Amino acid sequence: MTDVSDGFDPAVRRMMSSNEANWDARTPVHLASRFYGVADESADPERWFADHEWRDLGDLAGRDVLHLQCHLGTETMAFAARGARTVGLDLSGASIAAARTLAAEAGLDIAYVQANVYDAVQHLPERRFDVVYTGKGALCYLPDLPRWAETVATLLRPGGRLHLAEFHPLLNSLGPSPAPGSGPELLLRNDYLGGRGPVLRDATHTYTDGPAVQGATECYEWMHGLDEIVDAVLGAGLRLGRLRESDELPWPRWPQMVRTPQGWWRLPDSEPRIPLLFTLIAHR
Repeated sequence: MTDVSDGFDPAVRRMMSSNEANWDARTPVHLASRFYGVADESADPERWFADHEWRDLGDLAGRDVLHLQCHLGTETMAFAARGARTVGLDLSGASIAAARTLAAEAGLDIAYVQANVYDAVQHLPERRFDVVYTGKGALCYLPDLPRWAETVATLLRPGGRLHLAEFHPLLNSLGPSPAPGSGPELLLRNDYLGGRGPVLRDATHTYTDGPAVQGATECYEWMHGLDEIVDAVLGAGLRLGRLRESDELPWPRWPQMVRTPQGWWRLPDSEPRIPLLFTLIAHR
């Protein structure tokens, strides 16, 4: 089997390999973190979803759902718990192993596949889906959005839909977390638009609590503006159904953020109201 990802420039393949090693190294830290809370049997996997996401997703019982870049499978399990026939796919072997264990402990029947997202069709040759879902913090690890969108379109059966819930490019340009020693001010730290190549991040701590990452600490992120994302989806032949911007996040990115009625977080009224998350629905 020849993987699509083999066709990338060797330098880009090395970057994706670095990301795979980095997510392998992150996995034990994330498993032990309070952020994910997988050791807490009372933790609800649906907490990672906004209320409007469930309204957009609708009834999933008996539906075929594919979760691309699923990491520990915390969101994947929420789909299975709602009765979907669920598949999770991720680049990291350590993440997939952890996701399988967590699903088994929860008594959920989920098929997990280790593969680069660009190779998903080759690793799921007989499967087509009603919903392809990509969750928060995924697109920045993809160097080529048109190839990603073509992969999604191929994996969808006629009438199926892409559900993309992603951090807004503006949030990414403000930085994934406050810089060491910085104050609460909202400062632009990264490009909003893509086109200038990947950003190398080399950090011993991830976005979660917990100890330092042991081993591979380098990862590469690609910036993608909202126009690039929409153009990629339309270019793959999908029909745009909804684009929604939201000022809420599932965790407090800045210390001044306040709780919302659904248990998420937004900036206080004294701060500018800006988009932090967006959801995009597209149909095949």
